[in-house]
Amino acid sequence: MGGWAIAVHGGAGVDPNLPLHRQEEAKQVLARCLNLGISALRSSLPAVDVVELVVRELESDPVFNSGRGSALTEKGTVEMEASIMDGKGRRCGAVSGVTTVKNPVSLARLVMDKSPHSYLAFSGAEDFARLHGVEVVDNDYFITEDNRGMLKLAKEANTIMFDYRIPTVLLDTCGASVENPLQMNGLPISVYAPETVGCVVVDGQGRCAAATSTGGLMNKMCGRIGDSPLIGAGTYACGLCGVSCTGEGEAIIRGTLARDVAAVMEYKGLGLQAAVDFVVKERLDEGQAGMIAVSQNGEVACGFNTNGMFRGFATEDGFIEVGIW
Repeated sequence: MGGWAIAVHGGAGVDPNLPLHRQEEAKQVLARCLNLGISALRSSLPAVDVVELVVRELESDPVFNSGRGSALTEKGTVEMEASIMDGKGRRCGAVSGVTTVKNPVSLARLVMDKSPHSYLAFSGAEDFARLHGVEVVDNDYFITEDNRGMLKLAKEANTIMFDYRIPTVLLDTCGASVENPLQMNGLPISVYAPETVGCVVVDGQGRCAAATSTGGLMNKMCGRIGDSPLIGAGTYACGLCGVSCTGEGEAIIRGTLARDVAAVMEYKGLGLQAAVDFVVKERLDEGQAGMIAVSQNGEVACGFNTNGMFRGFATEDGFIEVGIW
């Protein structure tokens, strides 16, 4: 075994005109969360505990689109989703349509640990949270003024927004004003918001885990479920690796991206980075997405076909990196 390793992401599909201060703010959050995970791994916390801990921290910061700061639905509300998977025994839990749970990833962990099921959604997930005393807040807690402004612009443009974090005063320089040939599920959209957070970890015992959390798309239809809570699509972990995806959810679902990384490692004998590269190149069709991954051997990898992806990596041998482009 090659020791522990950790990777985090804050979404793929970065607007090339994202202001520098926003870039620095995002990198600082990623670095803080990465260091939190590093400390936990040095304290011998199991991989599944580390991914939950790190994603909880990402959900609590409004910089990214998960938990507080989540993108808004067409009705101006927040519907969050998350999943977690422990590679040891391939245990998993997921939730969707969560509106009051402060940290959806921890609710997903409870579904895995305390329920006979793998996936709970909407009122069932909310009832389960209250049954287990999970911290809940009003839906307004998750909503920021930036997001209210971007939802208004999205409605005026009758579209889904590209980057909900760009201030409305900079709209004339951001992707929302650019002609874009992207499609979602075969339907044209002018601008798109592939924002999600995730963490993958292999601990010192070679155990892999992954967790992913998101608020979804700005101006999405109520009830829409993306790839993030879907095991094998947005999240996957097994004895070989742990994977968390971000990007165009519908394309990630069609390609079962996270599971395919493990599959080509197992069936084609590819190494971790080669497996990630193969899946990004061969399984996305015309979709846009990215992913982070770790292997049981202590390797880290990433791949994306977008302009950029917010990401950070660290390994036990001292390698550490935070980047966007």
